[in-house]
Amino acid sequence: MASHLIDFVLIGNNFGTPEMREVWSESSRLARQIEVEVALALAEGELGVIPEAAAQAIARRADAGQLNLDDIAQSGAEMKHSLMPTLAALQKQCGDAGEYIHYGATTQDIVDTATVLQLRQAFDIIERDATLLAVELRRLAKKYQHTPMTGRTHGMQALPTTFGFKVAVWLDEFVRHLTRLQEIKPRALTGNISGAICTYASFGPQGPAIERLTLDKLGLNTPNIGWQAARDRFSEFASVAVLISGTLGKIGNEFYNLMRSEINEIEEAFSAGKIGSTTMPHKRNPAALEGLASLTAPVLKSAALIYESMHVEHERDAMSWRAEWIALPEICIYLSAQLQNALGILRGITVNEAQMLANLHLQGGLLLSEKVMFELGKTLGKQTAHHLVYECSMQAYEQKRPFKEVLLAHPTLRATVTETQLDQWLDPTNYLGSAPEKVDEVILAANASGLLPAAGPEAR
Repeated sequence: MASHLIDFVLIGNNFGTPEMREVWSESSRLARQIEVEVALALAEGELGVIPEAAAQAIARRADAGQLNLDDIAQSGAEMKHSLMPTLAALQKQCGDAGEYIHYGATTQDIVDTATVLQLRQAFDIIERDATLLAVELRRLAKKYQHTPMTGRTHGMQALPTTFGFKVAVWLDEFVRHLTRLQEIKPRALTGNISGAICTYASFGPQGPAIERLTLDKLGLNTPNIGWQAARDRFSEFASVAVLISGTLGKIGNEFYNLMRSEINEIEEAFSAGKIGSTTMPHKRNPAALEGLASLTAPVLKSAALIYESMHVEHERDAMSWRAEWIALPEICIYLSAQLQNALGILRGITVNEAQMLANLHLQGGLLLSEKVMFELGKTLGKQTAHHLVYECSMQAYEQKRPFKEVLLAHPTLRATVTETQLDQWLDPTNYLGSAPEKVDEVILAANASGLLPAAGPEAR
């Protein structure tokens, strides 16, 4: 029976996807370990380290799907070893050829390299979904390139921007994430077949050649030197996963706030029958957005556990090693849920352009105080203009009067500016700066990166 939320039938898909759970399942872990053992045997057979006939027999007979996990687990309880029961079952499965299984290797060779094979599968899923997400961000950035909305700092209205500009910031982040994934891939997808303390002693003089050929068969890179005592590869992957998760959590939290009833600028997809509350029938809660934002903290905490594994005693120990067995699957599974959730959110999001425009006028023109100050500064001087506009701003805020009315009532300003000028200065669509142009620049850079599929006409 499942005892972790990841594997719960009722809510497990809120915390991971079936696809990623399968990658890190116990049966998959076993299958990848057997895959490494077979590749090792074939390499040693080709190099004459073990009989070629035995190597071929191992390749024919080794079948993780036919091994009984319960039996292996029972043996493991007796042997107090994580791999030896598997080797015993595999030896039995392979008959006489089983004498040559695991020849010269140590447990960590097999477990680490099998974990890298699992990580490669996870990597493919993360890259795929992160790319799809960037494509959706590119589409939304272009679609809402000129849609004005309120930009906020410290939680308060600050200046006008566009919704497309906001999304373009996230698009640029995701292009960097995809770049990071490409950069770390060769380092992360590197195996290790080098014997008990990475000196190849048990393999004899052909040790490095055995490692190279085994890893070639598995499609993995070969290290310069054994990394049983150097766990930075998994920590580097975890670091990039945290960055991706951090961006996703930020997007979820931002949309969560923009969906507030009082702001009402976006809404996550709503379907017939969706329930927001067991007691308040009117509620349309941001359930998907909360789910998206909520998983960044677990990813971050799991990554902290991965970093702990970098502390290795001497040439190897199991104290730090086992932390990776816990944290690496959790990071990938939580991140898979975030990516899939975010894709659904972006594809179904409702953007309330009318409310965005209404919120730009919520403060009666105060949002444009900077524009007014700089325009007045051309004749009065910037510091004098700041003093006067500040005085009018505070008066308008405290007296709840339109900013324009207060400005026109000021004796100095009444003689300096016309109502027509003020109308132009207080129009938020006239103070978007280079926001629309920067959206084009970001999309152009994303397209030029070679990391995204070609854009359709709507996102060029």
